[in-house]
Amino acid sequence: MQDIHNGISAARLDGVAWRKSQRSNSQGACVELARLDSATVAMRNSRDPQGTALIYPAGAVRALVSALRAGEFDDLIS
Repeated sequence: MQDIHNGISAARLDGVAWRKSQRSNSQGACVELARLDSATVAMRNSRDPQGTALIYPAGAVRALVSALRAGEFDDLIS
């Protein structure tokens, strides 16, 4: 297994399936996510697919998505 760590180059994450929201705009300024295993999720900037990947516990990503759905960060974009 490769040494996966926060700040790893996304290019080194072989065989992962990167996904972005269907609501993403055509400007390419999107966050893409990939499940690395049952406990870990990677995030990267779609404009720099070979750049840095941030690695998070799946539970933290689950909490973020839940908070976004609940509108807890709406004030940041209004």
